[in-house]
This record gives sequence, structure tokens and C-alpha cells, in this order.
Amino acid sequence: MHSHHLLLAALTLVTAAACDRSPTGGADRGIPAPTAAIASVTNGELALARQASARYQDLSVALADGYVDINVVMQHMGRHFLNPKLLDGSFRPDRPQILVYAPEGGKWHLVAVEYAVPLGMSAQAPAGFTGSADVWDHNTGFGLWLLHAWVWKPNPDGMFAPFNPDVVIPGI
Repeated sequence: MHSHHLLLAALTLVTAAACDRSPTGGADRGIPAPTAAIASVTNGELALARQASARYQDLSVALADGYVDINVVMQHMGRHFLNPKLLDGSFRPDRPQILVYAPEGGKWHLVAVEYAVPLGMSAQAPAGFTGSADVWDHNTGFGLWLLHAWVWKPNPDGMFAPFNPDVVIPGI
């Protein structure tokens, strides 16, 4: 079996396992369920992102693993924490360079992962997730290609939309 077929089979199993945790694919716990609008391979990659970032529900674990507060707090997005060691120009669903948190009940909760590739390392948008659902932001202000994936909080505007109207930061 070719490595592409092995990857596809593994991603299908991961997606199935993620969906089997609850009848709604996790939506009852506030976790976005796989969607028919996104290819099954992409849903599998998103499941990998969710699995890899699950331990960062606890912000102290993210800080211990090298994520630092970069003082970027945006309405309808959240507070951003970057791991500079991961800012190497590569895209891997299981290695998000940025974690995004939003306040809820007096505590910061992980709502999204974000991928960042320095503009100087890639003249064109990175390949990213399989398919065409993800659209990278060519952000000259930060000097990065950026892509959000709302794997921990449903986003009515879509999994890869940069802003989530359901994320409200008081005082901003």
C-alpha cells in the first residue's frame, strides 16, 4: 500500500474515532463536529489538530511547552500564544504554531489553533489542509501566512474563518 493510502486510511480511522465519542461528533461538548462541507480527509486532519492540542485546554501546560503570550488579543478571535520553536516554515496539522484562547467563566479556554508560516519562508500560501476549504491570510503586519482552525469552539462563519462572532472579549 502506498504511503498516501496509508495516510488516508489512518485519517479515516482518526475521524471515525473522533465522531464515535458522542452521537453528535462532540458538538454537545462545544467541540465542532465534522462537517459534510469539508472533505473527510480534511476532517481527519482537523481531528489530528484537536488531538494534538487537547492537552492545552490547561493554559499552564501550553506555557510549560513553550507557548508564550504575544500580547495579541482580538475581539471575535481571542488571546494568542505562540510557540517560537515551531515557527519553522512548515505546516503540520498536529503542530500548530499558535494557540488561541477566549475567556469564559473567569478562565481562559482554548478555542482555536492557528498555523503561522513566515512570509520570508514561503512566497505563496502554504499547502495547508487537504482540499480548498482553508484560506490563508497573507498578513504583512505580522509578516506571516496565518490560518485559524476553530477545532475547540464552533464558528458559525466556518472552520477556517479568521473571526468567530461567538468569541467575545469583554473590554475590547
